[in-house]
Amino acid sequence: MRYLLTFVLLFSIVLSNAQDVSLALQKEPPMTAAQKNARWQTLKGGTQVSFLNSNKRYPQDRVPDAVVKNVATLTAWKGERVHTQLGIWSAKEIALTATVGALKMKGAEIPGENIQIGMMGYVMTDEFRNGCGHRNPADFDSSLVADAIDFEKNSGTVKPNQVQPLWVSIDVPATAPAGSYEGTVTVKADKEYRLKLIVKVLDKVLPPASDWTFRLDLWQHPAAVARVHKVPLWSDAHFELMRKYYTMLAKAGQKYITASIVNEPWGHQTYDDYPSLIKWTKKKDGSWSFDYSLFDKYVDFVMSTGINQRINCYSMVPWKVAFQYFDEGLGRDTVFTGKIGSDEYNAFWTPMLKDFTQHLKSKGWFEKTTIAMDERPMDAMKAVIQLLKGIDKDWKIALAGEYHAEIEKDIDDYCIASAHQFPADVLTARAQRGQLSTWYTCCTEKYPNGFTFSPPAEHVWIGWYTAAKNMEGYLRWAYNSWVADPVNDSRFRTWPAGDTYQVYPGPVTSIRFEKMIEGVQDFEKIRILKKQYKESGNAVKLKRLEAALTAFEIKNLERQSAADMVSKVKPLIN
Repeated sequence: MRYLLTFVLLFSIVLSNAQDVSLALQKEPPMTAAQKNARWQTLKGGTQVSFLNSNKRYPQDRVPDAVVKNVATLTAWKGERVHTQLGIWSAKEIALTATVGALKMKGAEIPGENIQIGMMGYVMTDEFRNGCGHRNPADFDSSLVADAIDFEKNSGTVKPNQVQPLWVSIDVPATAPAGSYEGTVTVKADKEYRLKLIVKVLDKVLPPASDWTFRLDLWQHPAAVARVHKVPLWSDAHFELMRKYYTMLAKAGQKYITASIVNEPWGHQTYDDYPSLIKWTKKKDGSWSFDYSLFDKYVDFVMSTGINQRINCYSMVPWKVAFQYFDEGLGRDTVFTGKIGSDEYNAFWTPMLKDFTQHLKSKGWFEKTTIAMDERPMDAMKAVIQLLKGIDKDWKIALAGEYHAEIEKDIDDYCIASAHQFPADVLTARAQRGQLSTWYTCCTEKYPNGFTFSPPAEHVWIGWYTAAKNMEGYLRWAYNSWVADPVNDSRFRTWPAGDTYQVYPGPVTSIRFEKMIEGVQDFEKIRILKKQYKESGNAVKLKRLEAALTAFEIKNLERQSAADMVSKVKPLIN
């Protein structure tokens, strides 16, 4: 997911001064090694355990600037996933174990299996600088940041003069009676610490993720799973491993299947290959055949994990116009490179589209399938629209890119870049036509974003911004397009660190991913409350909520952090 290079350069220059202001809001104040060491030496008792702010990443090598707290109180709807962070920091090496049990109130409980606690891992990150473009690690300021959350690991060793954060997540049952639930987080370190955890459950119900209206689209990368787990691509072992990742994504509200119908739809910008799910063959007599067996197996598999509302097929306009197929006459793979919209291009694609249309209809998938394009120029889009509609007028088309009024009505699923906005009347008309209107960020925007150095609350902010702009969802490249060593180093040769993945091999979640879920849940709460206020005639509460949403403008992140903005409005939905 990348802008055209010319737009990237211009946009980066325009934003550079404003982004420096936002950066100052987010960075820890500078501190020398001597200053850090002095603070560790004066640490009272040598070891501290405390609940911490879940919207912050705490540097590994400095005493947290936080008031020690042994009580955390969270507010949740029934059916909601909520979380908190706690930290252990010590001037000496200590062994650590953390456990948490059921949360109880009279006559009811949130069972222990609904509560997870896990060690957080530090990964190497860099900085935004100019965003997109090739980068040499030596040219960028790099540091360690807390990001991964391993719920399979609740014990370990805290090194001297280091911080070890932990993450606690609570899945409140949809059937839990409203009330205040209490429990204990037990931390065994230099001694035993007992911290009180309280969850106040409101008498409001959040529906399950499968019923959320938010259109979350994190692009999946199957080959990356095969590589990190060292199993053959498309083997039974590969599909078995992918199930855990896709199930976790479905529980976050994912609605889209990323399906490649040609090799390398993004011109091999990624670390791993991105092979086609469809085998193209040009026969000796000049006719074509298409093998959909892998496509069908993959789509069926992803749907079985709960991701089943849309199949986005990439792409008729890839980043490098080079379509690979097997030529029986030549006895080898070859490549078609005809210009988009030319007679040769149309002749190349027409047999496939006709055959693909019939195949999708036979599977019952045609209505939920799109031919999807990523940041493609408008002349290419016009040519593809004309060709597709000539094959079947009911073909759906998806585009992630700049806003073009000239083709807007033809794009069934239009995802615009954050620098653009849909006109209000266009949004209304699109909703009336049953068309989807969403937005995305990529390597171009410093904020809001999901890099490993991004403030975690920006992912929550994204949910509020989506609601404020009356859009239906958010897209990001990518869910799991991992770099060479994603667990230890999130930097990549082309884009800001963490740009290509939101979760870690395992699967292991992250602060970014958990905060994204929080933002999606907030979007759903806003939707539910607005509907209730309108139906009940509660104009006062409706007006208050709508007024709060007006503050969610991207330019406001220049002078106010996402955490501050979100914390001020949270009481309106809790």
